[in-house]
Amino acid sequence: MIVRVEACVDSRAAAREAGSAGADRLELCADLAEEGTTPERETIAATLADSALPLHVMIRARPGDFHYSGDELEQMRRDITALRALGIAGVVLGTLDERGAIDIAALERLVEAARPLAVTFHRAFDQVADPLAALDVLMELGIERVLTAGHAGSAEAGIPMLAALVQRSAGRSEILAGGGIRQHNVLRIVRETGVREVHLRAGPGAAWLRGVRAALAEP
Repeated sequence: MIVRVEACVDSRAAAREAGSAGADRLELCADLAEEGTTPERETIAATLADSALPLHVMIRARPGDFHYSGDELEQMRRDITALRALGIAGVVLGTLDERGAIDIAALERLVEAARPLAVTFHRAFDQVADPLAALDVLMELGIERVLTAGHAGSAEAGIPMLAALVQRSAGRSEILAGGGIRQHNVLRIVRETGVREVHLRAGPGAAWLRGVRAALAEP
């Protein structure tokens, strides 16, 4: 089984390193210490100019929770519209309501602005109360990809739920495993869950990514 590797990067230089280390796709964010916010357009344009890899961009108005005000949602919608014109391949976003469930109305608004780009629902997914029901909602909305650690602190700890999500999705949405994926555990995660895509931060000099790619090349 071919496993695609998505690298989370925060700069043009990091994107270049990730590409040379074997990434298949890039997620570009700002403020990685805060789990990512929307990067500056200059950074996005520079990364696009420097890499042939598909580029997905984080759309997040601020750090903190994922329950957004009307003004924040409008800012995110405007960001999506502007970035779509730059030629990015997809957006990464997530919206929750005050109860911690998926905010369907807010998500529909952002997805409508994003199309025809691919949409990934990010790890806000790991905060929902019922991940299988939440996946059903996302599949109904046509979300292409769900980034998740399997409702756990890491993808390795979340193996049982990741496997259940892969089974539930039946290929309708891609389950993108992320959270603590490294060379020593990536094969176990892939083999025990059936995920076909993994996500990790490139790390200093993209060393983590090189190790994961090497592990995935093992027979």
